[in-house]
Amino acid sequence: MKRLPLPLMMIALCLMGCQMPEPIRVMSFNIRYANTTDGDNSWSHRRDMVTGVILEEAPDIIGVQEALAEQIVELQAALEDYDYVGVGRDDGHSAGEFVPIFYNKRRFTLVRGGHMWLSEKPRVPGSKSWDSSLPRMATWVRLRFKESPQNEISVINTHFDHAGEQARLESARLIRNLVESLGGHPVVVLGDFNCPPGSPPYRKLTEDQSDMNELFDPFAKRDAEGEIGTYHGFDGTPDTGRIDWILHNRRFEALDTGIILRDFNGRYPSDHFPVTATLRLLAASRWGVM
Repeated sequence: MKRLPLPLMMIALCLMGCQMPEPIRVMSFNIRYANTTDGDNSWSHRRDMVTGVILEEAPDIIGVQEALAEQIVELQAALEDYDYVGVGRDDGHSAGEFVPIFYNKRRFTLVRGGHMWLSEKPRVPGSKSWDSSLPRMATWVRLRFKESPQNEISVINTHFDHAGEQARLESARLIRNLVESLGGHPVVVLGDFNCPPGSPPYRKLTEDQSDMNELFDPFAKRDAEGEIGTYHGFDGTPDTGRIDWILHNRRFEALDTGIILRDFNGRYPSDHFPVTATLRLLAASRWGVM
C-alpha cells in the first residue's frame, strides 16, 4: 500500500482528528475616555456600568477604544479573568488613549503582540499623517487556544480618526496590509472606525482582496434588515450609522451578532453601544465555505 508523504499524512490526520475550539465571543467597545468635564457621565460614574456590561456579556476577547491608563488599571482590576496588550498612542507607553485588546487568560495564551501607528511612519509612537486630527493606532495580538493548542488566532483592534476622511482611508489601507501580512491566518478586526458600512474605508477593508485575506462583516445581513447606529452621545438614541465594526476573514463563520443596548436606570455605560459577535473557527477543509 502506497503511503502518503509525512507532511501530507500529518495534515490528513489533523483534518480527521484535530480538536477544533469552541466558538469565541468577541466585543468591540468604545468606553469613552475619562473626561473630567463629562459631569454625570464622567468615568467615576460609569466605571461599574462598563465592567458590569463586560461581565454580563462575558466575551472571550474585547477590543476597547479610548481607554486612558487610569481606566486600563481599573478595568484590569475588575476583570480578573482577563489580561491585555496595549500602549498609549502618544508615546508608546502610558500617555494618551489606548486601543487595548483584553483576552480571557483561561482560554488563551498570548503568543505575541504589537502596535502600529496609523500614519506614514507606523513604527513611530505619536505620529500622525494626512488630515488626521490626532495620533491614531492599532494593537494586534496572536493568541493560542488552551483547549486546542494547535489553533491560534490573530486579533487587531483600532480607532480611526473622527475628522480626517483621507486619514480614515489610508488607515484602512494600513489595516488591510497588516491583515495580508498574516498570510491567511485566522484574523478578527475590531474597532471604532468613525464611518459607516459602505464608506470608502469599509470598502477598502471588505472588497478587492485575495480569498484568504478577504474580510467579512457579520452585521451585513442585520444592516439590510434595518441598521442600528452605535454612537448615541449618552442618550441612547443613535445619531449616526454603525461606526463600530467587527470583521473576520474566511477562517471563521459568524454564528450571531449583537448591539448591546443595555442601560442602568436610563444611564448608559458609554456614548457608544458595544457590539458583539460569536465566531466559530473553521477546519481547513471548510475555509472556502462561508
